[in-house]
Amino acid sequence: MAVIYVALIVKGKRTYASVPAVLKEQVKEMLIDLELEDLITE
Repeated sequence: MAVIYVALIVKGKRTYASVPAVLKEQVKEMLIDLELEDLITE
């Protein structure tokens, strides 16, 4: 499920703030791995 949120964030359909709390850490790690840290906003 985290991969789906990452894809939606990259496409601009969702924001990091809208990610459910249980998935935030996984999504954050994936965005960092993709060098997209600038998309991590609360």
